[in-house]
Amino acid sequence: MSLNGRTALVTGASQGIGAAIARRLAEAGADVVLHGIETQAQGEPIATALARETGRRCAYVGANLADASAAAGLVAAATEALAAPDILVNNAGIQHTCGIAEFPPERWDAIIAINLSAAFHTLRAAVPGMRARGWGRIVNIASVHGLVASVNKSAYLAAKHGLVGMSKGVALETAAEGITVNCICPGWTDTVLIQPQIEARAAAHGGDRQAGIRDLLREKQPNLTLLPPERIGDVAVFLCGEAAAGITGVALPVDGGWTAQ
Repeated sequence: MSLNGRTALVTGASQGIGAAIARRLAEAGADVVLHGIETQAQGEPIATALARETGRRCAYVGANLADASAAAGLVAAATEALAAPDILVNNAGIQHTCGIAEFPPERWDAIIAINLSAAFHTLRAAVPGMRARGWGRIVNIASVHGLVASVNKSAYLAAKHGLVGMSKGVALETAAEGITVNCICPGWTDTVLIQPQIEARAAAHGGDRQAGIRDLLREKQPNLTLLPPERIGDVAVFLCGEAAAGITGVALPVDGGWTAQ
């Protein structure tokens, strides 16, 4: 599973699933460019700590991926900061839950921009270099909601279903060029993204957070376990290794049995 000699760019890597993926890739031998929305002064210590702990070269680049020009320039910024990315992980994402009639249009625009359009821009920028080098791994962090639906998540569903579809198309375009393009589709994972939903459930149980988690998972996730972000990182490393060289165009659920129902 060695990724020695490879450089990875991971978006949304300052916390949660992105941070776990960045760490696992570095532990597997890759140099890593971490992207976040923090300032350079805030983000650089995160990269420095990861470099110190893993012995790999790490750098930080900040960008607001709601801005199409910033998203389009992220691969060039990563190349300048460290090296051209052989591995691209599109992980950055936001969420908003609300019924369609009340859904704020500005939240729709932001979710589509960050969760879907930003991935288009980074893929468009990264694929030519991967083609020239004859090797590339693209891992898009979709969601179980890229495969099935839940209520009150219209924008998130549109973005994640779109990400799965785009990944399949780019996988076909690059299948003979040493590049793989896959999606990981996590179920309920222990990140800040789902904390508002946990808090809402906990409030219905007198503020008991564990009861709120059980209530949330009981509806969808048969293993009743909130996944650690590290498990998603492990799957990302596998998809980037030679063992997965024949896997492309796949949307892989890591969902505790959610989509088996």
